[in-house]
Amino acid sequence: MDTDTLLSYTHCELCPRRCGADRTAGERGFCGMPAYPVAARAAAHYWEEPVISGEYGSGAVFFSGCTLRCKFCQNYEISTQKHGFALDSARLREIFKRLIADGCHNLNLVTPTHFLPDILPALEQKLPVPVVYNCGGYERVETIRALEGKVDVWLPDMKYSDAKLARILSAAPDYVEVAKAAILEMYRQTGPYVMENGLLKRGVLIRHLILPGQVDNSIGVLEWIAGAFPRGAVAVSLMSQYVPMGPAAKVPPFDRRITREEYDTVLSWLYLFGLDRGFIQDPEAASVEYVPAFDGSGILCTEVSVQYPVISRRFIAEKSVLSTQKGTDFSLRSK
Repeated sequence: MDTDTLLSYTHCELCPRRCGADRTAGERGFCGMPAYPVAARAAAHYWEEPVISGEYGSGAVFFSGCTLRCKFCQNYEISTQKHGFALDSARLREIFKRLIADGCHNLNLVTPTHFLPDILPALEQKLPVPVVYNCGGYERVETIRALEGKVDVWLPDMKYSDAKLARILSAAPDYVEVAKAAILEMYRQTGPYVMENGLLKRGVLIRHLILPGQVDNSIGVLEWIAGAFPRGAVAVSLMSQYVPMGPAAKVPPFDRRITREEYDTVLSWLYLFGLDRGFIQDPEAASVEYVPAFDGSGILCTEVSVQYPVISRRFIAEKSVLSTQKGTDFSLRSK
């Protein structure tokens, strides 16, 4: 498939679902979104990993809709309920420029894949700050290849090593192999991470959220990362911020936070695998107080869906435990 066909809303195959919806004719595919970008917030974001947020914030654009169906999603208001505001490429470019003018260290595209036909033209002229691609890891290799040269920092999740769990919780039984292939392609493009003045300028930072009762799933993810990349070449963000939300909140063991024992077990394996570059979180960081308000801040365009109650919360990475060495490197350790 040529790039023009791939990066099209007409027979949409942007994500691994490859549903083929003609979004230009009003069809809604798996993501449920139209043939134009919809976003819920565009503003400086201070609670990503510190090498992303820095002192002045990451210029985060939160896109609506999603190619996964995570039953525990904390951004359900925009991923599932699809609240947001209509945009186009020209308006996106204006937003990008404003975020940079406001002093943001980078441009952070959050869950952007299903809007790439409009996002790529907005990135056509190289921006003076790194572009961060913040995604769930469930990506087509072909789509990632089409982004080569446009993205500086890849920020994917690696949610699962257990295909059954991926099917149950995210409606993606092929998640494990699809995400592995996508993340390997991301690394091929950037190579080992590059730091400058305490900020990540290039490379791959892989996130993993520990799920309650799923220690083996986490160990499997960490084992794959340790075996797939040269030691110290990628960074890892081990997150303990799971809070029971959405349909998962009604199904044990997903109706509880992770325990200290679960956290300590996964953390031990992180060190045993030699994954000592990145960030960790204290289990006490799990709270419903840490999600941004998806109120159209920085968008100011026509609303395209019913407005749902806004939950104001900050990203929990604020409480990450980290060590930063200015200019060259960063290491992961507990306090």
